[in-house]
Amino acid sequence: MANIVAIVGRPNVGKSTLFNRLIGTRTAIMDDMSGVTRDRHYGYAEWTGKYFSVIDTGGYVHNSDDIFEEAINEQVELAIEEASVILFVVDVFAGLHPLDEEFASKLRRSKKPIYVVGNKADTTERSQMTGEFYALGLGDIYPVSSQNGSGTGELLDQVVTHFEDVGLEDPNEGIPRISIIGRPNVGKSSFVNVLLGKQRSIVTDIAGTTRDAVDARYNAFGKEFILTDTAGLRKKAKVHEDIEFYSVIRSVRALEASDVCIVMVDATQGLESQDMSIIGLADRNRKGIVLLVNKWDLIEKDTNTAKKFEEDIRSKMGALHYIPIIFISVLNKQRIFKAIEKAIEVFENKSKKVPTSELNDKLLRDIENFPPPSIKGKIVRIKYITQLPTHTVTFAFFCNLPQYIQTSYERFLENKIREYFGFDGVPINL
Repeated sequence: MANIVAIVGRPNVGKSTLFNRLIGTRTAIMDDMSGVTRDRHYGYAEWTGKYFSVIDTGGYVHNSDDIFEEAINEQVELAIEEASVILFVVDVFAGLHPLDEEFASKLRRSKKPIYVVGNKADTTERSQMTGEFYALGLGDIYPVSSQNGSGTGELLDQVVTHFEDVGLEDPNEGIPRISIIGRPNVGKSSFVNVLLGKQRSIVTDIAGTTRDAVDARYNAFGKEFILTDTAGLRKKAKVHEDIEFYSVIRSVRALEASDVCIVMVDATQGLESQDMSIIGLADRNRKGIVLLVNKWDLIEKDTNTAKKFEEDIRSKMGALHYIPIIFISVLNKQRIFKAIEKAIEVFENKSKKVPTSELNDKLLRDIENFPPPSIKGKIVRIKYITQLPTHTVTFAFFCNLPQYIQTSYERFLENKIREYFGFDGVPINL
């Protein structure tokens, strides 16, 4: 049984601040506006030699006019179900709230160890304001300040007593990461939910439902990897609220941390300039890339539709011709697994090493038949090629006058490498 701690409570009591404090990084978005966290978030923590997962959840509400209420409450219940220990966060400064009482009676039914955490107890005076929370009937109150960390040590000392084993330091170490990126509302969260077979991310028709990058472990085709669902990336001019600005930063960070980016576009809108900047960002970061055209079920088709659509996309992508394109429908579960299979293949291409002898056998013949054009009467001779042991796919060409190699000739060499050795979906450096 994994060691899992779930952080729950009504909105705005400081759950995400506590989450960030426990895992030691700023992963969850924090804001004074209630309802910032919607999906459940996972992080890893360690205390006195014991490792455990921490789940941050959205604020539990009842009968509000927030259209996400039901979905958030569902996520909270899933987290409670998964957890071995529950941290019920209350706000000592605001005092006992009717929602706290309602939620407490819900928690009593879970039969899990529950710790009432009196957050925002930043001063001794505030720490003494915890008395009224004994009325919840859930035992001792642990005053803490998530902001400065006071009181968290005593709390964790108690929490880890419930763990039978030491746990894994970071279960995600070395596992390939695949992030799903794209503009808002193209179907990223629905895609992740279909793959996982459960509601991991909240899905609505409202653009911007996902605010944080949400990680999930996934197993397919005998491989294990981490899927990251990200918030939609939109034009700078359209990013209004702070929260959305942070969401965009998180998405870009998720892109930087991943090995392969699945870029999703909406078939009904085609490839727009915003999609191109997202693809360009992934290419500049030298990530493996797969392009998914979602909502393909909404397009009227004849025999050549896909071919014409693909040609149109390729003409817009120009030099990024190495990216595979797959037409999918998340709604009809059409070609979903083919998309993941392709992402795994791209990941493997990214770590592929071509033997030097093979490289020279194949390429030197072509170079001899089509040598680099001479410039100012100078003749360029390429003598030897090898793949460098770098994190990105890089080939070194040893020659006498590297400065005279033209971009068009570089493209010729790259195309030859792809023709012989594949590298579908992976940017190549020469």
